[in-house]
Amino acid sequence: MSYFTYQNKEMYYELSGEQENGKEVLVILNGIMMSTKSWEPFKEAFSKEFLLLRYDMFDQGQSASLEEPYTQEVQVDLLDALFKHLDIDKANIVGISYGASIALQFARKYPNKVIRMIIANGVAKTSPWLKDIGDGWNEVAKTRNGLAYYHITIPYIYSPQFYTKQKDWMDKRKELLLPIFSSEIFLDRMIRLTKSAETHDVSNDLKNIKIPSLIISSEEDYLTPPFEQKYLQEHMPNAKLVMIPSCGHASMYEEPSLFTSLVLGFFTQEQLEYQI
Repeated sequence: MSYFTYQNKEMYYELSGEQENGKEVLVILNGIMMSTKSWEPFKEAFSKEFLLLRYDMFDQGQSASLEEPYTQEVQVDLLDALFKHLDIDKANIVGISYGASIALQFARKYPNKVIRMIIANGVAKTSPWLKDIGDGWNEVAKTRNGLAYYHITIPYIYSPQFYTKQKDWMDKRKELLLPIFSSEIFLDRMIRLTKSAETHDVSNDLKNIKIPSLIISSEEDYLTPPFEQKYLQEHMPNAKLVMIPSCGHASMYEEPSLFTSLVLGFFTQEQLEYQI
C-alpha cells in the first residue's frame, strides 16, 4: 500500500511489475465507480509487459475526498503530480469512461508525457443528454436509497444480453454493491465525481492530440454510444477504432480477455510499427 500527499490529501497508488531499465510504464485511469481493486484481475497480464501503475483519483477508493465541488482538471493535475512523485517522464495510458475523459484532458495538457493511449467508452465532451443522466443519478443519490441508486446506475452500464446471461454474476455484484451504495460517504463522493464531469470538453482540441491512440467502442453502450467514439477517431489524427460487438459500457467486465488483448496488442503492435 502506497500513498503520496497532494494538496494536503493522501492519495493511494500501487505499482506492479519489475522496474527494469527501458520497461515502459502503463497507467490505468478508473471509471467513475471504480478503484485500483477493480483492475486486480488484469494485474498479472499487464505487469508482465509493463510497470503497471494503478491509482485512485479524488473521491475514489482509498484516496482522499474533496469536500468542495471541483472539475476534472484537478484529477488531471493529480496524475501529473503522481508522475512527478514517481519520477515518471512519460507513460502509456488506458482510460475507461470517466478515466477516458481524464486521459484526453491529460493528453491535451501534457502531450509529451504520453507515449500511447487507449480511450475506452469515452467521449469528446459531456453532452446535455449525458449530463441529464448524471443529474438523475445524483438526485437518486440524495435520497440515500442504495437500492434505488443501484437500479438507476448499474443496469445501464451493461448490455442487455450480458445482464441476462450473467444473472448469477450480476446478483453477486448487487449483493456486494448494495452496502457500498447505501453509504452516505460513497454517495456524496459519487455526486461530486459526477458533477466534476459536466464541463468535460476536448472537442476543439482533438486535432492537436496526435498521440498514437486506440479508441475502444461497444456496440451496446447506452451511456457513451458508438457515435461518440467514432467522433473521437475521426478527429484525432493518429487514432484507430475498434468495436466490441454485443457489449455494453463496462467493456472491461463484459469482455475481460478481449479487453486485455486489445490493450497489450495495441501497445506492442505500435512498438513494432515504429521498427518496421
